[in-house]
Amino acid sequence: MESKKQEERKVPPWLESLLSAAFFTICPRHRDTPRNECNMYCLDCMNDAFCFYCRSSRHKDHPVIQIRRSSYHDVVRVAEIQKVLDISGVQTYVINSARVLFLNERPQPKTSSSSSGKGVSHHFCEICSRSLLDPFRFCSLGCKLVGIRKKGDTSFVLSNKKNEEEAKIEERREGNAERTLASKEEEEEFREGKQQEMYRTGTPNTAHSSSRRRKGIPHRAPFGS
Repeated sequence: MESKKQEERKVPPWLESLLSAAFFTICPRHRDTPRNECNMYCLDCMNDAFCFYCRSSRHKDHPVIQIRRSSYHDVVRVAEIQKVLDISGVQTYVINSARVLFLNERPQPKTSSSSSGKGVSHHFCEICSRSLLDPFRFCSLGCKLVGIRKKGDTSFVLSNKKNEEEAKIEERREGNAERTLASKEEEEEFREGKQQEMYRTGTPNTAHSSSRRRKGIPHRAPFGS
């Protein structure tokens, strides 16, 4: 069992509040407006969920996560959450062309006796025993949190090594882009230089090319007497 201090090093302070927040309720401040569902959460304020309009007025420059729904369950896009959490070990799904993961444990699906043995999964969540599609350890962020508290062999905190690797990848991308831009600029300068040279020496070039062509004309031998 993890101690409180050990857990704090592996779990960000806002995560538990995020997992317990009530999403998709009507915002009390914007009841009569469209897009008034509370589907956003601020990682700085760590308070209740809020709507689109609250974000513009109260959380404009704060890090915000948007929550979505799939079959009445809260999900978050992997592209968003992986920037602030280490989600390794959590099963992901593709829903509406976006890769997502579930915030919390879901009820177990009912299996009939006729379907037992057919397409049965061999992968299960270590916490709630829910069947998984792939060899992951947890079905949701909530189950990974329980796993950290029980075993302490994983973490939500992005390691410095991962951050450094991502930074190096980004630097390489930027470097490649700069080199590509430089090579394009050099190519343009070369083209412009060639055009200017051609304009300056247009007439001599024609004469030069004519003289070169005359060199290739065969000469007749003089007639004998």
